[in-house]
Amino acid sequence: MLKPPLKWAGGKRWLVSHLAPIWERHASRRYVEPFCGGLAVALGLQPKRTLLNDVNPHLINFYRHLQFGLTLRIEMRYDEELFYRHRARFNELIKNGGAQSEEAAELFYYLNRTCFNGLCRFNKSGEFNVPFGTYSTVNYDADFSVYPSVLRDWTFTNTDVEKVRIRKGDFVYADPPYDVEFTTYSSGGFSWDDQQRTVEFLAQHDGPVVISNQATPRIVELYERHGFAVSYLDGPRRISCTGDRTAAREVLAVKE
Repeated sequence: MLKPPLKWAGGKRWLVSHLAPIWERHASRRYVEPFCGGLAVALGLQPKRTLLNDVNPHLINFYRHLQFGLTLRIEMRYDEELFYRHRARFNELIKNGGAQSEEAAELFYYLNRTCFNGLCRFNKSGEFNVPFGTYSTVNYDADFSVYPSVLRDWTFTNTDVEKVRIRKGDFVYADPPYDVEFTTYSSGGFSWDDQQRTVEFLAQHDGPVVISNQATPRIVELYERHGFAVSYLDGPRRISCTGDRTAAREVLAVKE
């Protein structure tokens, strides 16, 4: 399995073995992910015809450069002064129309590997504002040459889930941000209304759909109400500031 190039919160590399038997029944179809995130599932399944979308434009810019051969020319060290200098340059590019440049893609990779917990967070002005990470050391990849041959024919888009151009018969795997009950928004800014409209949109699709999420009671009820068959999985252990390492209960909702 090709390793995802970025750190990404909620990555689903562990889920690939559960999704593979479902995908194998539909491997002749086009594969679509409305929330491609860290790319772990697509890289694990390696479909030939693929549409991968994410609402984060900087993530998609990185992937678009990666698929045609990204070369890292910037200085990369686990150094606090360098981190804040690169962060300031990245935000300058965003402000001045350079967010789609190769330099922005290089900086995005460095910031992702170096910042606190690999978070991707922006302030109201659109500036990346995650602080320097707390690691003993960081390993940076200098060679991305293995990715273009896999990603070359994949299509990347940057839009809202309901604007993703899903075609009749496509195989859709959706991994929306976790539902967090008793709060208005999840950590990713994805509201309960967003959860509902995502399911309503995907339930209308004429083709197989698989959705993963945290197994909150309201998520389970929502998916079952829209005709999905629900099963449960124990996700990877969480690591929090309180030391809680309880396995996350996940739901896998399938409509074939």
